[in-house]
Amino acid sequence: MRHLFAALALLMLPAAVVWADPPTDSASTLQAAPYLLAGAPTFDMNITQFREKFSTENPKLPISEFRAIDSNADEVNLMRAASKINENLYTSAALERGTLKIKSIQITWLPIQGPEQKAARAKATEYMAALIRTFTPSLSKPQSVAKLNKLLSDGKNKRYFTQTDGAIRYVVADNGEKGLTFAVEPIKLTLSETLNNGE
Repeated sequence: MRHLFAALALLMLPAAVVWADPPTDSASTLQAAPYLLAGAPTFDMNITQFREKFSTENPKLPISEFRAIDSNADEVNLMRAASKINENLYTSAALERGTLKIKSIQITWLPIQGPEQKAARAKATEYMAALIRTFTPSLSKPQSVAKLNKLLSDGKNKRYFTQTDGAIRYVVADNGEKGLTFAVEPIKLTLSETLNNGE
């Protein structure tokens, strides 16, 4: 379970407190998290709506109900939730308190050794590609898989890699044998960016 914390800590979202000990310096770590900055946006979807949409569109990729996690006392507008998919695959989220709208949602894979590794990684990438499609439904399954593979390739062996695509930011945190986390977050578009995109 220490590996789960290490993987999620790379995104500075210690949702791993459900399965692992919290960090001793969590306060300083949390202050640096991008989605905890003042005015960080949310998706127009709460965690229950996400789970229903994801399950309907991906019946072979079940996600159990998310469990709330105690948040730092300073996080008055933020709460955390997590769900265990299987022994080496988890999903977690940072949510707006009250509305439960998603500020950041992650899938973390803990690599396993042996003959089952290839199948386990394939299952993890299925979930990650489905996560992309949930927030970008215009992408086909092959397109989402290609996008994910490019993101994972660009983020390989990097503690923190981000790529912005319109109003969405993708995050890859690759900690090698300690775990791989893929996240989707909304970002605010400024007026100039919106105008430039329309040209």
